[in-house]
Formats: sequence, structure tokens, C-alpha cells
Amino acid sequence: MSRGLILLSLALLAFRLLSAAFVVIQPGFTDAFYYVDVARRLAHGEGLTADFVWNFLEAPHLDPLPVASHRFWMPLATVVQATGITVLEPLLGTFRSAQAAIIAVAAFVPAVAYAAARSIGASPRAGLFAAALAGLGGGAFAPAWVTLDSFAIAALIGTAFFIAFGRAATGDARAGAICGLLVGLLFLARAEGALFGVALLALALRPSSRAAGVAGSAIALAIGAAWLLRGVALGGSPDLLARTIFLARYEDFFAVTPTGTTDLATIVATRLGALGSDLLVALSGLMGFLVFPLALGVRDAWRRPAVRGFVGLSLLIYVAEGVVWPLHATRGSYFHSLAALYPFAMALVAVGGEGWLARGGARARRLVTSATVGAAAVLAVFGLQTWDAAFNAGYRLRSEAVEAIPPGPFLAIDGAAWRWIADRTVVVTPADGLNVAACAAARYGAKSVVLEAAHFSVYDGLYRGDPVPWLSPPVERGTVRIYAVRAEISCSIRALPDTGGVAAVP
Repeated sequence: MSRGLILLSLALLAFRLLSAAFVVIQPGFTDAFYYVDVARRLAHGEGLTADFVWNFLEAPHLDPLPVASHRFWMPLATVVQATGITVLEPLLGTFRSAQAAIIAVAAFVPAVAYAAARSIGASPRAGLFAAALAGLGGGAFAPAWVTLDSFAIAALIGTAFFIAFGRAATGDARAGAICGLLVGLLFLARAEGALFGVALLALALRPSSRAAGVAGSAIALAIGAAWLLRGVALGGSPDLLARTIFLARYEDFFAVTPTGTTDLATIVATRLGALGSDLLVALSGLMGFLVFPLALGVRDAWRRPAVRGFVGLSLLIYVAEGVVWPLHATRGSYFHSLAALYPFAMALVAVGGEGWLARGGARARRLVTSATVGAAAVLAVFGLQTWDAAFNAGYRLRSEAVEAIPPGPFLAIDGAAWRWIADRTVVVTPADGLNVAACAAARYGAKSVVLEAAHFSVYDGLYRGDPVPWLSPPVERGTVRIYAVRAEISCSIRALPDTGGVAAVP
């Protein structure tokens, strides 16, 4: 590793630490809360389990708590954070120790971007340029590199995959095996990471790289099958497709029994809208002005298998997210997917920019390079400010409302977030409606229902002030309204046997 890369990586690490210290001071959003909630249990010897219900995928029959976790999300981010908690919790506390593990991973993003740029023909100077852009993250990924999520993990694994893929395409079976391991790990970080395995299948179809493709595919399939068998052993999720591919409304994702239906015109319009929205997300991730050098980089390095693989997988993931999972894609899934592609994209930007600037003088090259890095730094600060406004204000509001929530379990729209904030059992408010919510409250012994300004539409009347027999009038804390549960709840849903300490369900 060159001295310049070491110094740049240390400078970017300092930027990460400042970002964490002053902006990303709490998990922020549902995914991150979920990962760290379970990571804490994993670090404390309780395995991949959850003592809350964020979605009824994990408790389809109002199952007793704790339930097996990660029936929807993948486990690698939780495992990484649990490692940090195990080692550092006595010194830093739960959140900061989990975040330290993520920052440690993110510290290597500049180095892997540099290696990627060098692997496709960039000079050392251009490689440092790629490392700087990838490490800063622009407006989109600057906060993502330090959040308790899979962004940094996917970035590191995805970029390493493209580097190894270039060697595997020449017939190197060992590189193919490494690619397979990386695909398996990427799948454990993000479910759509399995799509990277398509590139291995392409290698297996070519005689010159068949051994590499077969070796990689076998390892990737072994890892993926092991995780899927875990799901089968847990009993599977009978309505997983209904909650993902066939969603009519996103709210139905949080129902006990998704029942939404839609017509063909809406299905097509939803997917076209998702493709358009995802395209804007991709352009935003590239900070707009980097599209031009990216295109030049693809053109100049097209002969390299890694570049062709990158383009193919980028298009495949874009189409899959927009067409197969449109409602999830527009609520963050596609943006998450871009993390595995982002550093290699910055490597291509460096290659394209270097070729284009070669026709100018040294002064012009320095000016353009400095301006680009400066713009990325400004956008990184803007991205951090945006994250602060989007997530920290809501976190403070929730934290201030906790003292007004009656002791004991409660129902709320974001079970994972409230579990972390209130440090007690929380169950998501079912999107089916108040009757099912009554059953969930009875099942889990909930003492209150907490509604925020953002809530499922079936609770609009309650939030407006309509009386509900089994709920007391609300206590208000800002836009948070807390409804104590009355003693008597009528419920007809059949549930698994009660575990004691909570109201029985007929």
C-alpha cells in the first residue's frame, strides 16, 4: 500500500469518525435499529433472535417471543456489529461498539476502490482519485458508511468481487473460488447480492473460464443454500411472496394477513414508476456530474471482463429491483443495492476522467481533479446534514415521548426503533386494522398503542380522535399519541399457545 493511500485512508477515517461523533449518533432507520437490536442479543449469547416484532413475517401466528430473527433481512450486518459489541461494549457502550465495527469495515473502502481502479488500468494518481471519491461517498453514501447497516460491508465485498472476477475470467480457478465466497458473503449482507452469482454462471458457460465459474458457483450456492435451509428449518414464511413481489400497497407488508389486490394497469404503472425513481437514485448516487466520466471509463475499459461484468450486473440489479420488488425498491432497497457497486463505479470514473483529461495540460488536470473532489466533499457534508434532519429530529421526539408510555410492552409502527429507544418489548401495529391490533395487544400483553404522525392508514380515525372501546383517550407528546389499553379486549384470531404473563387469545 502506497504512502499516499495510507494518508488518504487515515484522513477519510478521521472524516468517518467526525461523522459518527456529531451526526450519526443513533441507528436512524428501521433496518439499522433491527440489525443492532438483534446484534446486542447475539453478542450476549441469545443467538439470532428478536424479543420484538418488527413485521409479522417473523411472527405469522402471533408467535411467542423471542422469535427467530432475520426471516427477511440478511444476517451479516448483525454479525459484524455483534463482534464489535462483544469486544468493545464495556468501553464504548452498545451503539458505539456496534458502530465501531462498521467504521472499521468502512476504513478499507478507499483501499479497495484504489485496487479496483488499478486493476482496470488507472494510474496510481487516478487510483487515489477513485479512493477519495469512494471514501467521501458524495451526498448519498457519506452517512451510509457509518450507519449500522450493510452499506460499508456490501461496498467492500462487491468491489473485491469485481477485482477477483477479472482474474477469474482468465481461467484462474482460485480467483473463481474467491468470487464464489464473495458472492455468498454479499448474499448474507443483502439478499439481492445473490444476483452477482449470474456473473459466475456466465464464466461457467465459457470453456476458457469454466473451472473458475464452476468453483465459484459451487461455493456461492453452498453458502446460499445453508442460509435458505435455516429458513426451511424454521418453518419457512408462507406469505413471503405476498409481502414482497405481489404487494399491492406497501402497508400490506406489515399486515398479519396481506390481502391487497390490484389490477394490471396499476401493476405496470408501479413498476414503471419504480424504474424511473431508481434511475434518479442512481444519478443522485453518482452526484450527477460523474455520469460523463463513468461512461468514458466504461468505454475505455470495456475490453476488461470486470467492467463488462459490472455493467451487466448493474443493469440486472436495476431491472430486478424495479420490476420484481418495486415497492421495496422505492423505499430504500435499490439505494442499498448501489453500495456494492459504488466504489467500482468510482474506479471507472477515475479511468474515464484520466483518459479525457490526458488531452489537457497538467494544470487543467489538477484543477478538474481538485474541483471534483471538493464538490464531493461539499456534497458529503450536505448528505450528513440531510441525514441529521431526516433521522435525528424524529429520534429525539420519540425519546422524549418514552416517559409518557405506560410500563410494559406496547404497539407502534416501527417495532425495531421503539425496541431500541424504549428498551422494552414492542410489536408493530398491524396494518390490517384495529381489530387485529386488539389481538396483537392481547397476545403480547401490550399496555398501550403508540401512534406517530406517520402511521398506517387504518389508524387515521384513531389518530384524528375517533374513540375506540378498548383504548383510553390519548396522551400527547408532540405528534406522538399514546393510548393506554383498557382491561377488556375481545379477539377471535387463533394464535399459538400462550407462554404465560400475557393475555390469552381465544
